[in-house]
Amino acid sequence: MTKIQNIGVLTSGGDSPGMNACIRAIVRQGLSSGLSVFGIYDGFNGMIDNHIKKLVYGDVSNIIQRGGTILGTARSERFLDAAFRKVAFENLKDNDIDGVIVLGGDGSFKGAKVFFEEYNLPFIGVPCTIDNDINGTEYTIGFDTALNNAISAIDKIKDTASAHHRIFLVEVMGNNSGLIALNTALTTGSEDVFIPEIEENFAQFETKIQRAISANKSSIIIVSEGDEIGGARELFNYLKTKNLHQKIRVTVLGHIQRGGAPTFLDRKMATEFGVMAINQFVKNNYNRTLGLKNGKIYTYDFESVKGGESVDFQELLNTIHSLSLY
Repeated sequence: MTKIQNIGVLTSGGDSPGMNACIRAIVRQGLSSGLSVFGIYDGFNGMIDNHIKKLVYGDVSNIIQRGGTILGTARSERFLDAAFRKVAFENLKDNDIDGVIVLGGDGSFKGAKVFFEEYNLPFIGVPCTIDNDINGTEYTIGFDTALNNAISAIDKIKDTASAHHRIFLVEVMGNNSGLIALNTALTTGSEDVFIPEIEENFAQFETKIQRAISANKSSIIIVSEGDEIGGARELFNYLKTKNLHQKIRVTVLGHIQRGGAPTFLDRKMATEFGVMAINQFVKNNYNRTLGLKNGKIYTYDFESVKGGESVDFQELLNTIHSLSLY
């Protein structure tokens, strides 16, 4: 195998807190290992537009605590076109880049894998998404910060809900995964949660809402944006048809969940993932994705993992229901 000397790093898809901590670890571990590291800006678009810069030690100073990504990110439609991928490869060759680390989700990894199959360009994938929905890993960078952001916001909403004896439908992010919603509901004392993995019993839910209204009690209901009903506003509209909407308010947390300083866990995991990514190139072990399994980082072919890590959604939902007052 040809020894890799110059590594590119990019962030792709949605940003997630901890990406900067991972970039910092990649650059500094790379330099410590005698490699050169190049930042590729705005995801795969940066390859196509030749927006590439060699990074040095000082470029990643004072970023470990910052959310977002200093490299910028994007979902590149152009990269789906083989002609643009050829342009991207030529730009990487012009910069003498012979391996790429991709920080993102499964869509980003699939793009990197196609690129390898076409041009034999080695890559390592680092799981970064607040949704924690990548098959084969128990944890993705950004998940813990998103949870803490949601919990902090809901704690504040509960003050108003209690003061006015209101019911709040709070929508959280998560794409098609209910992990943010489920864990947020569990740790904020919410009365119920709507997630895409489990179909809600609307008859029981309506009874619960009616009891809360009759008792003049405040309640928090968490709704995953990917739930089959469509989100918090859609749930409100449903309750309106049942004449159960008078004391209900809707809050959509939105992108506030993505922002802010990463938590301890996200900084730690991002740093360890970044170091591991560089070490894989040093060992000539690439075209793999990093993941966390049983508390340890390992490498795997993400396409070979069909079902992801096991999460007992029903058990957690049962716990939330059993602790509900209504």
